[in-house]
Amino acid sequence: MPGLPQYDELHVVSDLHMGGKPGFQILREGKRLAGYIRWVGEQRPNGRVALVLNGDIIDSLAEEIEGYVAVDDAVIMVERIFSDPSFATVWDALAAFVAKERRTLVIVLGNHDIELAFPSVQRAILARLAGDDTASRVRIEFSTMGAGFTCLIGNSRVFCTHGNEVDPWNYVRYEDLSKVARRLNAGRSLDPSEWQPNAGTKMVKDVMNEVKKRYAWIDLLKPEEKAAVGVLLVLDPGQAWKIKQLIPIIGEKQHGAAEFDQRLSAGGFASNTAEQVRSIAVDQLLGPNVAQGVKAAGAASSEDAMLLQAERTLRTKGTEAAVPDQTLGTPQLIWDRLTGWITGVGRNEALRRALKDWLREDKTFHVNDRDPTFTAVTESVGSNVDFIVTGHTHLERAIDMGGGRYYFNTGTWIRLLKFTDAMLESTATFEEVYDVLMKGTMDSIDSAKFGGEPWLLDQTSAVSIKKNELGVVGQLWHVQGDGTQHKPVGAPFRRS
Repeated sequence: MPGLPQYDELHVVSDLHMGGKPGFQILREGKRLAGYIRWVGEQRPNGRVALVLNGDIIDSLAEEIEGYVAVDDAVIMVERIFSDPSFATVWDALAAFVAKERRTLVIVLGNHDIELAFPSVQRAILARLAGDDTASRVRIEFSTMGAGFTCLIGNSRVFCTHGNEVDPWNYVRYEDLSKVARRLNAGRSLDPSEWQPNAGTKMVKDVMNEVKKRYAWIDLLKPEEKAAVGVLLVLDPGQAWKIKQLIPIIGEKQHGAAEFDQRLSAGGFASNTAEQVRSIAVDQLLGPNVAQGVKAAGAASSEDAMLLQAERTLRTKGTEAAVPDQTLGTPQLIWDRLTGWITGVGRNEALRRALKDWLREDKTFHVNDRDPTFTAVTESVGSNVDFIVTGHTHLERAIDMGGGRYYFNTGTWIRLLKFTDAMLESTATFEEVYDVLMKGTMDSIDSAKFGGEPWLLDQTSAVSIKKNELGVVGQLWHVQGDGTQHKPVGAPFRRS
């Protein structure tokens, strides 16, 4: 495999989500992350060591930007993140890392940090980490066009990719990003109406961020799953009118799914052309408990059936897509039925049921679970790749694929909550949890304890792949303490 970079050790982290102002930030262990980066830099002083930041390094969706992507203010945004006290030590550690000989920093694009694909932002990162030092600059590599990063560790080939490439909620149109980059380099800008965001971005910006202002912890649960909307609307029934917006969001998910193997033409940007979207059941959005409650709150009628089998037609860009009365009815109808159901069962019980929908069959902490990201990524990667490393889902994984091939997901460095079956078993068992959630702040989550144990997991993950005298060893780790202590998760994977 000539031409591939070769290293003695590779270390990978992802989903750092540096972004947002205090109270809106979901990365808590910035100092630990900085300590870990410095520790990686000290390994194999005479060997070649690479550190891969495997996507969602920053979180522009947590920043106060206009529209769905920062364009003219992208550099201002990343410079604010550089200087934020919660994140500055991380960037200092990265600068110290690239200042060392035989070290390489690889920056892979995710779906929350798409601005890293812009040349102006890359220049800002180079300036922050390396200044005018040419040697340090060449130790920084950007992989921001969806190709991922591949290298050799010993005789083993490694492929790192964020993982959103196989997620129709969060598919990034890399061709559109390159068009924006060309415009910016040519001294032009981008009209916000030209940028067509993916479904996950729409969900965060149009629906979730408003609720997050009151309930900061909502970001600690994945927003894209089917029953997420039920939780959001139970928390804030005043947002029920946004159901109008959720149908095209799901339609955009389907549109993204159809684009996995397509490439856009050279002219113009993707837009919502006159395209019929498949029928979408509202109970997929709300979850079965909430959907059934909304239906029960109104009289049984064909109108209820229409509500649970709504369809939205996406119209030409620039025109408002009307919602026919015979499908969704009016926002007031949705609002009345949702609030009626909540009033009937109590808000705490409504939230408990909604969370049970959201966390149904949750396998977040099963490191050997072959989830959809594992399946889709491994099916698309060639058999000559020995180690596959992803992120994106926030779900750490270590899976022996057989035949001397292995899969890792590096999990995340954001705060993690673990709802147990006991917490959600009944209204009574949920009462204490409900009180913490209603306070809404990160501080209340950080200090909460159940059964004498902190609710917030002390879990920050990394993957290492190293060459030694016996072959190549891959390992998932929990990084602990000041970043220099590491606890192995599962058995190591060894290729001789």
